[in-house]
Amino acid sequence: MRGHVGNSVARFALQRLGIDVWALPTVLLSNHPGHGKFRGETVAAARLGELIEGLAEHGWLGRCAGVISGYLGAADQARVVADAVRRVKAANPNALYLCDPVFGDDDGAYARLGVAEAMARDLLPLADIATPNRFELSSLTSQRIEDPADAVRAARLLGVREVMATSVPCGDGRIGSVAVTAGEAWMTSTDRLVNVPSGTGDLLSALYLGARLGGAAVAGALQRASSSVHAIIEASVGADELRLVDAQAELEPSKQIAVEALP
Repeated sequence: MRGHVGNSVARFALQRLGIDVWALPTVLLSNHPGHGKFRGETVAAARLGELIEGLAEHGWLGRCAGVISGYLGAADQARVVADAVRRVKAANPNALYLCDPVFGDDDGAYARLGVAEAMARDLLPLADIATPNRFELSSLTSQRIEDPADAVRAARLLGVREVMATSVPCGDGRIGSVAVTAGEAWMTSTDRLVNVPSGTGDLLSALYLGARLGGAAVAGALQRASSSVHAIIEASVGADELRLVDAQAELEPSKQIAVEALP
């Protein structure tokens, strides 16, 4: 697929940080639908299951330190992903599962009918970490999110032990990400930029999981991931795709944006 969204952005970013990745597709597309026209298809749930079974037959699932799921092309894929997560955790109880419930943004839902419900039913209950954007967190919890405090309250209603909420309004033309556990909450924020390509949420989720797998605490993972993503956004403003390859040095950011503790 042309461009850097979903598996394309996550795989490159994590590998650039020294983490091996086995990327299994939920869709096979010429380009992401944000460009309008595209060609391709959704991977059948049965075929996705076969790919996972192929890894399992070699005994490789126990080598997985983490699992990340994002966009699903169809609702029935959620049960296949859930089964894979259970199998990985059975083989390696320390494995982390990050669920990025990708189904919409501030313009509304764009996933196929039933996908959001399948994610809420089958995937979020298994997640160690969830990374919804503002729209998705609001939809999943039936809460209005107008500021970081709203995001913290909604995150604690989601039923996942660790939540990083993205695209949170922070006032004065700023936008932020809020990482929340049962006992603490942290925030990073930057100026809101316009004409930003798609894929930033996928990148942020992947880098956050990478940092957590590397041993970073919640605040440190949020700071590192946010710093990298903001630097890559700055390098990509006005482009039709993220300039991930050109700006790959920023995956190990030279500057860290501030992280703030929240009540």
